[in-house]
Amino acid sequence: MARGEKSEMVKMSVLMIVITSSMLMTTSRSVQRARDVDSEDSEIVRRHLLANGLGVTPPMGWNSWNHFSCNINEKVIKETADALVSTGLSKLGYNYVNIDDCWAELARDQKGNLVPKKSTFPSGIKALADYVHSKGLKLGIYSDAGYLTCSKTMPGSLGHEEQDAKTFAEWGIDYLKYDNCNTDGSRPTVRYPVMTRALMKSGRPIFHSLCEWGDMHPALWGSPLGNSWRTTIDINDSWLSMLANADMNEFYAEHARPGGWNDPDMLEVGNGGMTKDEYIVHFSIWAISKAPLLLGCDIRNMTKETMEIVANKEVIAINQDSHGVQAKKARMEGDIQIWAGPLSGYRVALLLLNRGPTRLPITAFWDDIEIPPNSIVEARDLWEHKTLKQKFVGNLTATVDSHACKLYVLKPVA
Repeated sequence: MARGEKSEMVKMSVLMIVITSSMLMTTSRSVQRARDVDSEDSEIVRRHLLANGLGVTPPMGWNSWNHFSCNINEKVIKETADALVSTGLSKLGYNYVNIDDCWAELARDQKGNLVPKKSTFPSGIKALADYVHSKGLKLGIYSDAGYLTCSKTMPGSLGHEEQDAKTFAEWGIDYLKYDNCNTDGSRPTVRYPVMTRALMKSGRPIFHSLCEWGDMHPALWGSPLGNSWRTTIDINDSWLSMLANADMNEFYAEHARPGGWNDPDMLEVGNGGMTKDEYIVHFSIWAISKAPLLLGCDIRNMTKETMEIVANKEVIAINQDSHGVQAKKARMEGDIQIWAGPLSGYRVALLLLNRGPTRLPITAFWDDIEIPPNSIVEARDLWEHKTLKQKFVGNLTATVDSHACKLYVLKPVA
């Protein structure tokens, strides 16, 4: 296919997404106005919304899939929990220890209950949850809105939603990643609400992570059903994959809010497929995008370089900021991108990103990032951990290396 034809197809795809988004938002507003007319209807709606009090800020923790895939066992999970504590990461907010696919036997028991895999989780999930909780951490688990999970090595929860939600609650589970493989062909908008209702009836607050891969734009319908929703396909440990997921996730920025977050997939920092600068870009974009910060490397064997990235308190603070607004691209020019988003205290998070092959100067103008034009601004460099001596008026310019970024918090001082 010719490049021009590809370009036109991309433009048409984006246009269709915009049109679909507009139609769904219009419909949503119309439905909401209708609900507001009748207080009794409003009460019914309120009772059906997911209101578990979780996800006020994006979740932080670890997930087993990116590094271990199906090669997991209770020893790895316990040692990872230990490492989150011993490294100090738990004190920075990394509190979820999430088991991904491949933890259960392929066959349910005679009563239809999920059975932890005897060869890898011989002590059972309840005992593992107790261990993780004893460390002051939370345990997450994985299931699927289909008959089998994506690995096809264990059952999904389709048709067993209430039974599985009750089991998860009894085990002490705190987080559910709910995938979208091997289904009955029905829409996720039909299948996902069933698990939402089941979790609400379970009697235990469980963070609900919808892993629908962005197929039907879950950012547009996910907020009543989950605390986060995947906006993208699976990430892999490469510069191009990471940027592609960042771009797609940014499209839905306005739909993120406390209690419900856009999810561009788990972090790859520390798995070895990118350079240090590229991993800094990765972590920076996820932080300003208010994405879940779920580490995907082997916590037990992190390098000093990886630790310096994921333990940057100032960058984490942007992600966990109480304002809860996802940053967006304010300007794009070739390989240059300027991302910005408001923070609490009248501050602005600013990311200057160089996606190209050569070192480039990048200028952010106040009118592009919603700072009053004549403001005098103080800039804090979050990777250099220093407040710049110069005060800035109207714009800020920095030279940025190839495949690298500069991340600032801007604070108007006059």
